[in-house]
Amino acid sequence: MPSLIDIRRRIRSVKNTQQITKAMKMVAAAKLRRAQDRVIASRPYSRLLERVLANIAAAADSSASDTHPLLIRRPEERILLVLITGDRGLVGAFNTNIIKHAQKFLAEHASQSVELELLGRKGRDFFRRRPVKIAAEYATLFLRAPEQPKAEEIAGGIIDRFTNNEIDAVYVMGNRFKSVLAPEMSTRRILPVDLPASQGAINYIYEQPPAELLKGLLPAYVKNQIYLAMIESSAAEQAAQMTAMEAASSNAADVLDSLTLKMNRIRQASITREIIEIVSGAAALG
Repeated sequence: MPSLIDIRRRIRSVKNTQQITKAMKMVAAAKLRRAQDRVIASRPYSRLLERVLANIAAAADSSASDTHPLLIRRPEERILLVLITGDRGLVGAFNTNIIKHAQKFLAEHASQSVELELLGRKGRDFFRRRPVKIAAEYATLFLRAPEQPKAEEIAGGIIDRFTNNEIDAVYVMGNRFKSVLAPEMSTRRILPVDLPASQGAINYIYEQPPAELLKGLLPAYVKNQIYLAMIESSAAEQAAQMTAMEAASSNAADVLDSLTLKMNRIRQASITREIIEIVSGAAALG
């Protein structure tokens, strides 16, 4: 049976841990607010870009659209999977769920050649020890807010590889920010580009031929998809950390209640034993 000193030491340790988890929850909540604002601000631009792309594609000559390098469909023999995980732990099952989905993707495409481009340290650390092809890795992207120039640099390399016929398809896998308690796992093919369906053609006046505009707009669309996936994952990670730290703080409170009850019982038993010894001694002297 633990002594009173041992229990008090454990209570101090749990209180210190609880202070840390509460502080981490507050930090994650502050970061989540900023990350959520970035996601909300980026979604309208992404939707507008899709609408403009659909309208220009509808106006462009179909033969010009079909021959654009980013629209050409080939048999998917060489696939690049862009896997977005976090850089930190203490986020519950956030990274574990993404890695499980990636392993399932690899199993489903075992007959094809699949390369991984790993964004985030947790995915890098896991797959570095596995017999998989790693095309590129970025281990510290999410220690701070994702930056658009870095996303465009990553997307530029992917576009070059697809254009040079080194890969046949590109998929992006990561968590989308749906709500604080419910992130949404997403796997999307971004190359070759699936042109959004036009919601009714708008009669634009084009200074350049639509095919030329499409040629410049498609790379921007792919880069935006990569950046949006990164900031969505960053927001989902902060939400996961806030939820995990809140649960840890609540569990620490339950442990403290249990230890305090045990400490009081030991103190009560000690006092009762001392009283019995005093009464027994007085009775013996009488």
